[in-house]
Amino acid sequence: MTRSHAHTRRRPAVTRCALRLALGTSCVVLLASCGHSQGALVQIRARGTLRVVTLNAPTTYYLGAHGPQGLEYRLVSAFAQRLGVKLQIEAVLDQAAMRAALAQGRADLAAAQISDDARWRGVGLPTHSYEHIAQLVVQGRRRPRARDVTDLRGARVVVRAGSPQAWLLQSIRGEGVPQLSWSEQPPTQADPLELVERGEADFAVVDANEFAFARHLYPDVSVAFTLPDERTVQWIVRTGATPLVTAANRFFAAARQSGQIARIEAAANAEPDEFDYLEAHRFQIDIATRLPQLQGLFEQAAKATGLDWRLLAAVGYQESKWQMQAVSDDDAQGVMMLTPDAASAIGVTDRANLRQNIMGGARYLAQVMRTIPKHVPEPDHTWLALAAYNVGYGHLEDARVLAQHFGKDPDSWSDVRAALPLLEQEQWYSHAKRGYARGWEPAEFVQQVRQYLAVLEWFDTTPLSMRMPQRVLREALAATPPQYN
Repeated sequence: MTRSHAHTRRRPAVTRCALRLALGTSCVVLLASCGHSQGALVQIRARGTLRVVTLNAPTTYYLGAHGPQGLEYRLVSAFAQRLGVKLQIEAVLDQAAMRAALAQGRADLAAAQISDDARWRGVGLPTHSYEHIAQLVVQGRRRPRARDVTDLRGARVVVRAGSPQAWLLQSIRGEGVPQLSWSEQPPTQADPLELVERGEADFAVVDANEFAFARHLYPDVSVAFTLPDERTVQWIVRTGATPLVTAANRFFAAARQSGQIARIEAAANAEPDEFDYLEAHRFQIDIATRLPQLQGLFEQAAKATGLDWRLLAAVGYQESKWQMQAVSDDDAQGVMMLTPDAASAIGVTDRANLRQNIMGGARYLAQVMRTIPKHVPEPDHTWLALAAYNVGYGHLEDARVLAQHFGKDPDSWSDVRAALPLLEQEQWYSHAKRGYARGWEPAEFVQQVRQYLAVLEWFDTTPLSMRMPQRVLREALAATPPQYN
């Protein structure tokens, strides 16, 4: 009994020693972990750059007429600015390559409309969600319209390989649609939307914001129905960089409260419009048949004026559909639809000369660009210049004054665009310095040019094998290209 009691009394001493050892070891591990995670944010500020990996896509990141564009690019740019560092961005082929960049420590975070899942959890930490994207089931226009997921059973459904849509279909199949099957298309092969348009697939599942852009490329594809659940979108921060996750979450909270995210989304997305099926189809054919003969001239004019050739081409297409013989009621002529007064002002002696016409249109637009106040940021500076190009700088100034009268921003294209149609109403144009103007025309002109520009930017930055739907190529080869002298 005494031995047992003595033994019992010695145990607490051993336990306290072990406990101190265990606590000491834990503290070392914890401090090392904290030092490592705190070091991630310190390292970013020390190197002066935030390294972001993303995908080349119209909804994510691409090189546009005004430099890098895309929703994710704008968001990470704003975040880098908040951190006080520069942005270093790398575009890779697919989500697997993004995960590899995080795992290898080449990137601090991945930003490409990502939905967190098991694949991402192995290489990083998710931020809070900053967007919810509707999921669309799309089909060919001539097919009987599907109504819900049960209509997909036994059909040829296609998605991008490794995409959030592939994981979504797995979830749907596991929740009561066991007959559902699909194929996954690698990113180096044809877009799922193209397979639907060609009749090689019955349905595809895509993000709503992706389809809003792609419908101009694949006009024979239409929406069948919207899936019940939207997918949430996050950034993924590399493992161990917990303070960077915290910083990103604080950025999203502040940007949402201030309206910054809403403004970024509005700037990144094309303006809403009614989709013109025939117009989209015609534009693709003209890109394949007319543009190759004109692109060199647009590029020469761009080099001479400092403008982007794709912007000039978009203006030319809106003006004349790239037809040299085009003539308007007010005697505007040629690809850029130069009026006699405009031609005289910029030194064009022969509006019927293709080279002079395109160069003259570029010089005139560059001249108008210089009239817009320098403090107006891009891309609003260009959109305001396009409106002035169409309606005249004086009428644009009247609309800017009206916008300011209503407490809006005269340097914001969206605010000025809303004011332009007021120049058709007597109660407003009677007080305007330049009087009446058909204000809806410049608003429509800018909207159309922006749509054409977005398509041209995407075609110009996408590998040749992925640029043009096969249907369009076949029709283009069958067509007789116009001959320009």
